[in-house]
Amino acid sequence: MSTPVTGAPRVPDKPTLDGLEDRWAPAWDEAGTYRFDPTATREEIFSIDTPPPTVSGSLHMGSVFGYVQTDAIARYRRMRGRTLFYPMGWDDNGLPTERRVQTYFGVSCDPSLPYDPDFRPPVEPGKETVAVSRPNFIALCHELTSRDELAFEELWRRIGLSVDWGLGYATIDDRSRRTSQLMFLHNLARGEAYSSEAPTMWDVDYQTAVAQAEMEDRELPGAYHRLRFDDIEIETTRPELVAACVALVAHPDDARYRQRFGTTVHTPLFGVEVPVLAHHLAEPDKGSGIAMICTFGDVTDVIWWRELDLPTRSIVTRSGRISESPPPGVPDGEAWRAIAGRTVRQAHRTIVEMLAATGAMVGDPRPITHPVKFYERGDRPLEIVTSRQWFIRNGGRDEQLRRHLLARAEELDWHPPYMKVRYDDWVNGLNGDWLISRQRFFGVPIPVWYPLGSDGTPDYTAPIVPDETRLPVDPTTDVPDGYTEDQRGAPGGFAGDPDVMDTWATSSVTPQIACGWADDPARFGATFPMDLRPQGPEIIRTWLFSTLLRSHQEHDTVPWRHTTINGWILDPDRKKMSKSKGNVVTPMALLEEFGSDAVRYWACNGRPGTDTAFDTGVMKIGRRLAIKVLNASKFALGRLGEGPPPGIDAVAAPLDAALLSGLATLVDAATAAHESFDYARALELTESFFWAFCDDYVELVKARAYGEGDAAGTASARAALAVALSVLHRLFAPYLPFVTEEVWSWWREGSVHTAPWPVAAETGPHAGADTTVLTVTAEVLGAVRREKTAHKRSMRARVSRLTVAGPPRTLDAVQAARGDLLDAGGVDDLVLAPADELSVQVALAEPD
Repeated sequence: MSTPVTGAPRVPDKPTLDGLEDRWAPAWDEAGTYRFDPTATREEIFSIDTPPPTVSGSLHMGSVFGYVQTDAIARYRRMRGRTLFYPMGWDDNGLPTERRVQTYFGVSCDPSLPYDPDFRPPVEPGKETVAVSRPNFIALCHELTSRDELAFEELWRRIGLSVDWGLGYATIDDRSRRTSQLMFLHNLARGEAYSSEAPTMWDVDYQTAVAQAEMEDRELPGAYHRLRFDDIEIETTRPELVAACVALVAHPDDARYRQRFGTTVHTPLFGVEVPVLAHHLAEPDKGSGIAMICTFGDVTDVIWWRELDLPTRSIVTRSGRISESPPPGVPDGEAWRAIAGRTVRQAHRTIVEMLAATGAMVGDPRPITHPVKFYERGDRPLEIVTSRQWFIRNGGRDEQLRRHLLARAEELDWHPPYMKVRYDDWVNGLNGDWLISRQRFFGVPIPVWYPLGSDGTPDYTAPIVPDETRLPVDPTTDVPDGYTEDQRGAPGGFAGDPDVMDTWATSSVTPQIACGWADDPARFGATFPMDLRPQGPEIIRTWLFSTLLRSHQEHDTVPWRHTTINGWILDPDRKKMSKSKGNVVTPMALLEEFGSDAVRYWACNGRPGTDTAFDTGVMKIGRRLAIKVLNASKFALGRLGEGPPPGIDAVAAPLDAALLSGLATLVDAATAAHESFDYARALELTESFFWAFCDDYVELVKARAYGEGDAAGTASARAALAVALSVLHRLFAPYLPFVTEEVWSWWREGSVHTAPWPVAAETGPHAGADTTVLTVTAEVLGAVRREKTAHKRSMRARVSRLTVAGPPRTLDAVQAARGDLLDAGGVDDLVLAPADELSVQVALAEPD
């Protein structure tokens, strides 16, 4: 049942939406309205793995969209009696933060510099960046992210997120680093984490390795160059890698080259002898049907190199330039000297000119447009370089693990269900393990050191790991047990791993961070596995997959029971709204113009998984709805009279019973929609009922509610109004938290957001009442209004005669609400006549 009334409603004379956010957000905080109860049991708790937004700049409407939808889900579950474990985290480590710090302070990080405790950044960034030590740079990162987090929190409070701010975390704080490093050490102990010297996708600008999930294809112009390897012609888009060629490859069924398999040819310009081999990935219908294998031009080269056990002749360095010295087997002659030390683009031009001059290139280059791999944040194509990196096994090279991860996805309830195919496609398309190390600074350090031999060479096969009680550690500044600082870098001493983890390696353990896996076993047991992971579709392959992977490896379970996937926000040109595209809209101006409830209304109209256009027109509708809730509540509460309204037993009029019957149906339907995580459908149903309630029912019972007529009729109308308002306020509460809290405070105790979710039983014995009396009478009243509008008459104009014709049930319905219809329509004479179908004739009285 609903919460107790406070007596006579305390309705302000001039209610307004203005200032509701400033009034209620602090009030909720002071009252602890959304505070988590740590004594609750797992059965009582609904825990949400809230996405930690990236703290690098400002939030945009795409962010607001998904978070508001999640908040609507959270508010519903809270009102259903669940104890909400609803934390907010900040994703503040990684490249975005580093780039922002570099620009904001005008600094760059030089790990070779010593820490300067007195360093202060320039007051104004200059044209030249100031080099600072790694500890100084990290301190600036912490300083800037702390400012950004405060601004983000202020905005989230303004928009009404009902998170418990006491549960917050940051992905670079001690708890997150300890949790992430502990998980890594467990992965290492089980053999799931390993380091390897291997071909790695490399961004030459960011100077870091890039994982498969962070890459994207971009269409670029290029050209096929036809080259002669003795008597065999191949086509390639990267002739600058001829010096890195280790073999030619054709399909084993290609009759053109079957006799050549096992023979050798020589590379043009460099004269290196390379074998002709067979592999099923070669494409007979592409170019000449035979390709050169270089180390490394693309990911297929890596596969061929590994599966055919080929030598390595890498020539591209981490800087994006050709190495100064040739690889083993390549002569240091004129051709090599022409490209040594040059950028890849310069080397390309030079090699093409030399190939053409020597006749090794057949004809002119053939222009094409083709997909090229980029880091999702990068500006230049990725290169494949050989480097030592850390990996976590993810099923890319283990079919059994791949099957396990596909099975785990079956254990989740996906909302909407069709989003699961994106996960399945990603897992089935993995071609390597998860590269988690990054050559950056502001991140969670890889928590290992390496012993140094007598010649100072690191032994990567025997990493030194810290005791778990020491976590978090930074190997670049901390010393492993059994060593002293003066042994750092010295023969027989140690070296700390300089790399940090990919930001997803930390984000993948947000359930463990938020729930206290490493620090609070009681909380972890009460909140994990979590109930819900809400997120965007583009990070199914990264965040959702990696979190599920880590939970499977560590806990042998899924990390949550449900996942909701929101759609994208589209700009007016139907393009995805994102910072990288420069088409984002920030929310504060919209919140100030339309109000938080209106912006939330827009967000919650976006159905699960459905792309939604950014539309201020929908926000205007949301604001009108919030104003209507305010004014309709004032209007209805003003008719309840002094003292508490009558109870449900007072409802006797058929019209009132019909309203409550419709209300019971609405409650059941809205609840079913929410249980399916379809917040948009629940809002749609509630809004439709509410407008009909205002336009029809309230107008029909106005006179009775005022006290005109007999006492029983007045009590019936007032009781029905009270029940309807109570239920509607609560149904709207997940979407319009500020205005519903305001109107609730006029006549109820406590917060609407901790009030119980409405149930059909609140309508008493009227849940199954016939609703015909309300639907028919409302239709007749609508006909009266239309007639007055057509004749440009006031709604108060009298109707001399109203004739309603229809079947017996229709006429009985009108007769049951006769008094209310006469009052609401200003009707002097009502005539009922039998007919097969409903028809209404309105005779307006002559104006005075």
